[in-house]
Amino acid sequence: MRRREFIAGMGGAATLPIAWPRMAQAQQRPVPVIGYFDVGTEDFDRPLVAAFRRGLGEQGYVEGRNVEILYRYAQARGDRYPALADELVRDRVSVIYVAGGPQLVLAAKSATATIPIVFVNGVDPVRTGLVASVNRPGGNVTGVTFLSQELTAKRLELLHEAVPTVTSIGLLVGPGDPTILETEQAARGLGVRLTIASASIPSEIDVAFATLIQQGIGALLGGRQGLFLFTAPQLAALAARHKLPTIYAFRESVVAGGLMSYGASIADAARIAGIYTGRILKGEKPADLPVQQSTGIDFVINQRTAKALGIDIPLKLQAFATEVIDE
Repeated sequence: MRRREFIAGMGGAATLPIAWPRMAQAQQRPVPVIGYFDVGTEDFDRPLVAAFRRGLGEQGYVEGRNVEILYRYAQARGDRYPALADELVRDRVSVIYVAGGPQLVLAAKSATATIPIVFVNGVDPVRTGLVASVNRPGGNVTGVTFLSQELTAKRLELLHEAVPTVTSIGLLVGPGDPTILETEQAARGLGVRLTIASASIPSEIDVAFATLIQQGIGALLGGRQGLFLFTAPQLAALAARHKLPTIYAFRESVVAGGLMSYGASIADAARIAGIYTGRILKGEKPADLPVQQSTGIDFVINQRTAKALGIDIPLKLQAFATEVIDE
């Protein structure tokens, strides 16, 4: 039973991005071209591509009709960021849309000071050097932020409420995650032991997961970094194999088979970024477009996974959920 549909018109999400032949010169193209620069992988990103396209559509732009999109996926390999950004600059795209952490945005920013850049991520854009200010970004960069760091402790509380008998919980994060201290404090307040492991690339996730299992954890709190978004199927499979109740930062992780998620709606942020991209194509300047904040929050429960784990999700949590998947 779905409490709220995730993406209106989801059918378009299943389609592959349209492939377009390169053209040597931008002026040879009959329509503007967007460079779609994503930290993850093409297969997992399809629903978010659909959300971005929907935002473009609200501004009158339809891929294949009056706009082209060139897709570049970094697959969480930081060594590829500069080359992929340079490639989009050489392709002379009209706008670069960047979906990923600050390092991905900074790679695009280093590649060009003239092509407009629209980003989506969950960090402070001023503190990380993406823009001069939120209200007046300046330069060629603007974008959309979403709640991220602020929600980690709440995820721990929801997980504890779902499995109150568990006394040892694992935390899987990216290196140097600033939420660790806050999460440790929340764990002490709940009377649970918190064990921490980190991963920065997909191949490190299995090792980090094995370390947490060896420490005897009874549940897992998934990280908020983009790595854990596009590796959701990998994480869900590991959690299922070890019969480990897990809460994630992203709805997509629950769709992939995870137990619960509580976090920002990345699709909502992508849609807003699509609107901004369309406005820039119409002539507005990134320097004059304030950084937006997407405030949509998803709390999703997968009842199929709960049944497989032998967990009865409290009715209070089910009532609080924005969506319950039980089909």
